[in-house]
Amino acid sequence: MHTALMSWLSELDPATIIATFGYLGLFAIVFAESGLFFGFFLPGDSMLFTAGLFAAKGTLDIYLLVPILAVAAILGDQCGYWFGNKVGPRIFTREDSLLFKKKYLIETQHYFEKYGAYTVIAARFIPIVRTFTPILAGVGRMRYAQFLRFNIISGILWSAGVTLLGYLLGTIVPNIDKYLLPIILGILAVSVAPVAWQWLRSRRT
Repeated sequence: MHTALMSWLSELDPATIIATFGYLGLFAIVFAESGLFFGFFLPGDSMLFTAGLFAAKGTLDIYLLVPILAVAAILGDQCGYWFGNKVGPRIFTREDSLLFKKKYLIETQHYFEKYGAYTVIAARFIPIVRTFTPILAGVGRMRYAQFLRFNIISGILWSAGVTLLGYLLGTIVPNIDKYLLPIILGILAVSVAPVAWQWLRSRRT
C-alpha cells in the first residue's frame, strides 16, 4: 500500500494535476498552500507557472485562470489569518513550557506591528514561508485592515505574475514544455534563495 501511495504521489506533478482536476484543482491547491498550515508542501509556484503554459497552449483560458488563482490566493491567506487570530488569544493564556515561550508571541506581535506590510508581500514569493505568514500575522494581531490590503496586493502580484510569466514564455518559446522540469527547479531555486541566504548570514553571525 505504501508503494502504491508513493507511486500515486509521484504522478501528481503540476501538469498531471492541472490535466486531471482543471480549474478546481488549481483553486484548491493555491488556496491550501496560501494559508492552511498543512499545505506548505504543495507546489504553488510551479503550479502557477505550469497553468500559464497550459493557457498558452489553449487548454485553459488565461482570462478566467488569472482571476481564479488570485481569488484562491487571497482567500487562502484570509483563512490563515482567521485561524491565527482565533488561536492566538488561547495561546497567550498558556503557561511557559519547554517548547512554548510567551515572549516569542509578544515578539511576533511587535514584529508584525513594525514589518507586517512588507512581510505579507515578500512572503508570497517564498515557499513554506508563504503558508505560515498569514497564520503568524493573525497570531501577532496584525491590524486586519492592513493585512487585507496587502494580502490583496500580494495575492494578485504573485498569482498573476507567475502565471503570466508561464503564459508569456509559452507563447514565444516553441516546445517549452520539454524544458518544464528544469524551469520548475529554477523557479524553486529562486524562490528558496532568500531564505537560504538569510540562513547562511545567521550562521556566520
